[in-house]
Amino acid sequence: MKSENKSSNKKKSEVSIKNKPSFNEIETKVLVLETAGYPFNFGLLEGPNLEIADKVLFEQYAIDQWSGTNVKTGSFLFDQKIIPDFAFKIITAYPEDSVIGENTSITIVTPENESQDSVKRVKSNVFFDDIVGQENAKKKSRLIYKYLQDPEKFGNWAPKNVLFYGLPGTGKTMMAKALSNELNINLFLIKATSLIGDHVGDAASKIHELYETASKSAPSLIFIDEIDAIALHRSFQSLRGDVSEIVNSLLTEMDGINPNEGVVTIAATNNPSSIDYAIRSRFEEEIEFKLPNDEERKEIFNLYLDTFPIAYDLDIEKLVKLSKRMSPRDIKEKILKTALHNAIINDKEKVTMDDVYFALELNKYEKEEVKGMFE
Repeated sequence: MKSENKSSNKKKSEVSIKNKPSFNEIETKVLVLETAGYPFNFGLLEGPNLEIADKVLFEQYAIDQWSGTNVKTGSFLFDQKIIPDFAFKIITAYPEDSVIGENTSITIVTPENESQDSVKRVKSNVFFDDIVGQENAKKKSRLIYKYLQDPEKFGNWAPKNVLFYGLPGTGKTMMAKALSNELNINLFLIKATSLIGDHVGDAASKIHELYETASKSAPSLIFIDEIDAIALHRSFQSLRGDVSEIVNSLLTEMDGINPNEGVVTIAATNNPSSIDYAIRSRFEEEIEFKLPNDEERKEIFNLYLDTFPIAYDLDIEKLVKLSKRMSPRDIKEKILKTALHNAIINDKEKVTMDDVYFALELNKYEKEEVKGMFE
């Protein structure tokens, strides 16, 4: 009797599953599954503790039995091979209401890779008042601030995806930290390259986990640094290799396939023109971070010098002139820190301009202005 039921189930499965999407059907690009278990509890029948031994093999296994199946977020797929009638819930299907095909990226989320430990919240003590200059960026960031204060007020008009761009060291990461601290909300600070996995499906799983964790702790802020490292423009394709899985997974989250209410994505880049258009077009706002002007550099020097552990005898006006086209990070790391360390090494009681000149010579700071970066 049991074998007849299996045969019947198999026939039903074969009726509903086609070999591949027809010409008028959309093929699923990204599919994220979660183990759901059996539909009945028989007492003696326990759900298996699944562990994917080989993600490439699992993806092929899944496509072989589900190819041609229409999928929607929230619906279920049933295994008919190794663990018959075991259910998998569809967490993400992109595009929605599409059909599984041979090019579909399929990932299963298990308790192991759902661990909250793999997605880290970042704590810092940076606030808006600690950021010198960048008044336009601060002003535009106020919109993010107001949305995260009251997400329900904005409804469908929420600022969900924002791009920070500018030269290295101009304060993009610092602004994200300040936003989270001003609101006392969670900040998830991610290096884009950390989303790249060793196997097919790793990236989709990591991105899904990131957004799921952020949603559970909303309001929250996701900051993806160096976004161009994983989403380069097609003209740079020979440099980047195949990153379509990452791009498609990011698009799924940025397009709001999953609501992610109270979550804002901020991505940062030094060069926005290098970003794939499909990703760049999803940002509702692009905020530029500029190099500090003379007055701002003077304020930056005074701010850092107030925290020096030993005395100093420095010509601030000359420092301002010597630091043209330097970022705040360059001023701190390439001038002041090196000068301070040189003074301490040489048992000096105070930092002088000689130490500054030593720092400039040591770092051989390139003063030629970078041109064409944001054209």
